[in-house]
Amino acid sequence: MRPTVTLKLATSLDGRIATSTGESKWITGEAARLEGHRLRAAHDAILVGVETVLADDPELTARLPGRPVDQPLRIVLDSRLRTPATAKVARGDSLILTVSAPTPIGDARVEQVEALDGRPSPAAALASIRRKGPASVLIEGGGRVAASFLRAGLVDRIEWFRAPILLGGEGMPCVAALALAKLSDAPTFRRLSADPVGDDLWERYDAIR
Repeated sequence: MRPTVTLKLATSLDGRIATSTGESKWITGEAARLEGHRLRAAHDAILVGVETVLADDPELTARLPGRPVDQPLRIVLDSRLRTPATAKVARGDSLILTVSAPTPIGDARVEQVEALDGRPSPAAALASIRRKGPASVLIEGGGRVAASFLRAGLVDRIEWFRAPILLGGEGMPCVAALALAKLSDAPTFRRLSADPVGDDLWERYDAIR
């Protein structure tokens, strides 16, 4: 059985995760970011693509005030092994999944998985992750990774934090191209809730299979 997959999005009202120049800190407010850390703490693993690592150098740790947290496994999808050895995610317990021949990167474990369109197959990535123990995965970026898991029908839930700003068409979309020809082919979700969190809106969705 594969891990359950939650896609976390933090965007503008028009679904953008950064400006055209790549600026993204911070689109959502402090209250939404705290809820994001609670989501991290509630999952066994956090997954991002290498573009997120190169753009933001995130730690991908759960940080909650006043209490220690069991840290999730940090995972990077990195087709060509571009993750720098100095990246924060390459320190400590982390996993890099690639379609290239594995070579060491910092402290991270590096594993080769089956390719799909030149990138790690989402299904193969989840199979590898499950073998290591995690039963739940939180996807945090970027748009290509989100699109690949959505196209594969492997997103079970969306946690969407939407800030009251507009970035326009030149901004970076939260989901890359899905190559849909018909509306009936679109991934479909049922909204569970929509609640204010600070100045932002937190929407939760479950997939309709």
